[in-house]
Amino acid sequence: MLLRVRDRVERLCAAATEATALRRDVLDALRRVVGFDAYAFVLTDPETEVGVQPLAELPVPSDIPKVIRAKYQSTVNRWTGLGPPATLTGPSPWRDLLSRYGVSDVLSACFRDQFGCWAFLDLWRRGGTFAAADVESVASISAPVTRALRRCQAATFGSAAPARRVDPVVLLLNAELHVVGQTAATAAYLRTLVPPPEGAAPIPASAYNVAAQLLANEAGVDRHPPMGRVHLADGVWLAVRAGRIDQDTIAVSIEQASPGERVGIFARAFGFTARETDLLERLAVGADTRELARTMHLSEHTVQDHLKSVFAKTSVRTRRALLARALGT
Repeated sequence: MLLRVRDRVERLCAAATEATALRRDVLDALRRVVGFDAYAFVLTDPETEVGVQPLAELPVPSDIPKVIRAKYQSTVNRWTGLGPPATLTGPSPWRDLLSRYGVSDVLSACFRDQFGCWAFLDLWRRGGTFAAADVESVASISAPVTRALRRCQAATFGSAAPARRVDPVVLLLNAELHVVGQTAATAAYLRTLVPPPEGAAPIPASAYNVAAQLLANEAGVDRHPPMGRVHLADGVWLAVRAGRIDQDTIAVSIEQASPGERVGIFARAFGFTARETDLLERLAVGADTRELARTMHLSEHTVQDHLKSVFAKTSVRTRRALLARALGT
């Protein structure tokens, strides 16, 4: 059974081109061998590790802000510190909250490699606990799913600059993460990021996540910044940030990611080394080969070798094409 699910998921991962479809397919495969009653499979910003694009089926639609807030406040199996997949152990506010909905166990996994954290997964079970075989099944697919998620994110950086610009929007949330105000264009963004069921209002899940991270910062639970970058559509990347206005109000801004903000995601998605990332950042501000060699303390020949490696990883042939993809300009 373990070999079958792993082989099936590896085939799905090899064919995957888009992260939402991949997550749905992986959940389908897991459901055949691991019984679960609900799930949250959340894409994260690989650098800040904040959730930005959830795929979820939860029995608590009216309490989603409360569940997300409790998840971020908990240190039990928090994806930012999670190693291999694990089930619930020890007391936590998140566990206490889930028990009110009849959830008896949660199997958590983080999809992480040397380039960052790409997603986390929570499988909920009612009336029983996950067995060691369930944990092993999820662990067996971690590596191929991580590689495929990173490849899908790389694929969002098209060969040409995005054809459109998008205007910034703002949501205002109260201390319980309920929306108390928003700008006019916000709903259109939210429908694209997390498409709701036909006829339903969009759920601002990305906003809930960054706001919950702000609260986690303030509580001393986690130091990652309350910010995440997420692909909207057609090569457009957004930056979602949370900041406190006053004791009772959190502002969440959603705006097109700057060229500098795109570079970090781009380099991680394509698997750049630290030296290659440094080179790309310097190229982005206009450095030529001589300047790169001088400031990076390399020979011009070594700079060219690094460029060849970057070109091979990104399937481009020129610096102009590289920067168009990375910066979106």
